[in-house]
Amino acid sequence: MPATEAILLAGGLGTRLRDAVPDLPKCMAPVNKQPFLYFVMAWLQQQGITRFIFSLGYKHEVIIDWLEKQYPQLDKVYAIEATPLGTGGAIQLAGSKAITNNVVVVNGDTLFNIDIKSLYQFYQQQQAACALALKPMTNFSRYGTVTLNENGLINAFKEKQYCDTGLINGGVYLLNRQHFLSLGLPKQFSFEKDYLE
Repeated sequence: MPATEAILLAGGLGTRLRDAVPDLPKCMAPVNKQPFLYFVMAWLQQQGITRFIFSLGYKHEVIIDWLEKQYPQLDKVYAIEATPLGTGGAIQLAGSKAITNNVVVVNGDTLFNIDIKSLYQFYQQQQAACALALKPMTNFSRYGTVTLNENGLINAFKEKQYCDTGLINGGVYLLNRQHFLSLGLPKQFSFEKDYLE
């Protein structure tokens, strides 16, 4: 059965956007008169996601207030960080509130329009603990790259440097929640650095 549950990471401090939207969490920045989070949720719903776990921290009251007003019937739950846990700690906390084993994880302030069903099929075929959606890029230095073998399995994560062409982590994951929670990872850690790499 394809993934029907998603963790949305929306707990960051949003320091880079603070000048533009000083009173809002980053995912609530208005785009065409809607919070950016609206578009992420609409995309997930189109992909078959029916249950949402919101991983929240900074100004979480603003997000919860909007969600309760806009989506009173939505199957949703909140995982609120008392102190910043990093992306890994946030996923761990939110994962403890999931009810299915295969969970989609996305950032609430980023939209990478992939086909989650295709990602899920690959994840199942590989019997993976985690699958990443990768984005092809050209002429870039802002991102680290991901190298793959011929079967689509990750060989390495490389540091940021100039690349003519490469694949970058798109920030959309399919995660085997039970496996992830069984690893005994610390309460606070980086999903990207301490788990994926």
